[in-house]
Amino acid sequence: MTPLIFDPIYSQLELPDRHRFPIEKYRALRDALLAGGALPSQFMRPKPVAPALIGNELSERYIQQFVAGELDRQAMRRIGFPWSDQLVKRTFTAVGGTILAGALSLERGRAINLTGGYHHAFYDYGAGFCIVNDLYLSALNLIQHYGIKRVLIFDCDVHQGDGTASLAQAREDIFTVSLHGEKNFPFRKKQSDIDVALPKGTTDDDYLAAVEATLEQALTEFRPEAVIYDAGADVHVNDDLGHFEISTQGVYERDRLVFARCEAAGLPVSAVIGGGYQRDIEALVEVHSQLFYAAGVCPRLTGDQTQAVSAPLR
Repeated sequence: MTPLIFDPIYSQLELPDRHRFPIEKYRALRDALLAGGALPSQFMRPKPVAPALIGNELSERYIQQFVAGELDRQAMRRIGFPWSDQLVKRTFTAVGGTILAGALSLERGRAINLTGGYHHAFYDYGAGFCIVNDLYLSALNLIQHYGIKRVLIFDCDVHQGDGTASLAQAREDIFTVSLHGEKNFPFRKKQSDIDVALPKGTTDDDYLAAVEATLEQALTEFRPEAVIYDAGADVHVNDDLGHFEISTQGVYERDRLVFARCEAAGLPVSAVIGGGYQRDIEALVEVHSQLFYAAGVCPRLTGDQTQAVSAPLR
């Protein structure tokens, strides 16, 4: 049974009217999964990570200034959120969720955090709705506390994982892969171990071929012992910030491909839901839900029929 990591604080953040970030999607996704057949016992609540522990791996000054609300206006504008005590609590709880998912994946084979993918956060600054890089810190936790020697961060968000690439650049035990939009945010890309920049209008067949080939390359070259998967839903055709033409079926096939290939290789996978920016929350939740259908958390609805797609992965 796949552990699902969730805390109500994921959606408890007051934002200005018409703010670009769909903060309510996390609670709506939890509710949809429960309605669709996920068991309440699958949900686990993470503990917030202590800022002092994060300060050991990131800029202590940056973390202290964020916690105290002392980042300047320009720094907060780059992040994209107004500062609040709730933002601080939410940030460290979300990071704790991704770290918990990583640890649980070693026991259960896979685990999913119902937030995460804050890959635009760097050593000493945040950007693009990302304050602290949960992907990088989860990889470090697996290495430092669980004896994992090599972690693959496989990022399929439509935006390049520039912060993750920068943080892990000097490390040989963390391998970063990003498949993203060529002409999309961030416009100044950083260098991952493997970058696959895809053009606007990319469709299912080309996208899935790129995901499969890139994952195979990463597994062959790096030989990871654990995988952290950023399953961004912003690749979807209806995403306001995506610029790809990927169908809902294409998102499902991508997520199923990643789980299946990693399972065949005997690799634990911890996943995060990543970006997704449709203003229609119900439609956005359906795209994010493909990750959970692919993991066999609950059956997938297609048309007027329910298809039990939680069969053994190929």
